[in-house]
Amino acid sequence: PIAVRISATDWAENGWTSEDSVWLTQALVAEGIDIIDVSSGAVVAEAKIPVGPGYQVPLAAAIKKELKDKIKVATVGMISTATQAETILVNNNADFIVMGRELLRNPYFPLHAAKELRENVDCPKQYERAF
Repeated sequence: PIAVRISATDWAENGWTSEDSVWLTQALVAEGIDIIDVSSGAVVAEAKIPVGPGYQVPLAAAIKKELKDKIKVATVGMISTATQAETILVNNNADFIVMGRELLRNPYFPLHAAKELRENVDCPKQYERAF
């Protein structure tokens, strides 16, 4: 699979918009891209970015809805709990959750997420005593 990360908006007046990103994603689908990873940029100094939990999810959801399963869509942006991630997937707002900062803060997040969602997973033997 080939994935491309885009900035779905630059959060600037008269700047790049989610509608522009739908157009771009359609062009990428035509070129054979399999996954679009939807983020957003902070490339304009005066941009007002509404930072908060899941603030970029609506951008991914808009692309996913518009492209009707022609491409897999990933989302990012202050997704920090298993329940939050699961809700995004269950609501069909994205096909993948891409995490960065949360995994840097907590490299054992997948094990904690499984516990939070009441899933049984095997952790590496050397870590069993910690869990």
